[in-house]
Amino acid sequence: MKMRLPHAFLILFVAILGSCSKESLDKTNIIEAKNALEVENELLDIVNVHRVSLGYTSLELSLVAYEYANDHNDYMITTGNISHDGFSSRASSIASAVNAEFVAENVAKDYVSAVEAFENWLASSDHKKTMEGNFTHTAVSVKKDPQGNLYFTQLFYR
Repeated sequence: MKMRLPHAFLILFVAILGSCSKESLDKTNIIEAKNALEVENELLDIVNVHRVSLGYTSLELSLVAYEYANDHNDYMITTGNISHDGFSSRASSIASAVNAEFVAENVAKDYVSAVEAFENWLASSDHKKTMEGNFTHTAVSVKKDPQGNLYFTQLFYR
């Protein structure tokens, strides 16, 4: 018999526990940056090719998760910091919207390409574990700040 943990336990998983300090986010004065669509699509393809090469399933794009990934990139651009701030709220919202039982995310900034972001995530055991995890859906948001720096948020769920 398979035992299922309550959603609350599963959605609290964070790929990197580093900077998850704030949960209540001030949404005033958030900058809405433009998406780098080519970089997003390339990163999604790279992650899926990697997963398939290891015998895992490719991940289906989730428009629900994409909205939350975009919002988080706008937040990080506004604060100028890479973070997992508000992850519990994002995860709960995604879980409620799509009946997900497990949500995780990878974030990054200042990489100049999808390949560089992927290679650095792959070199990090926590990020790698998330990319290769037991997930069915994903969303990749890549946005550019006013100085031209790229911010990356990839959400995963099953």
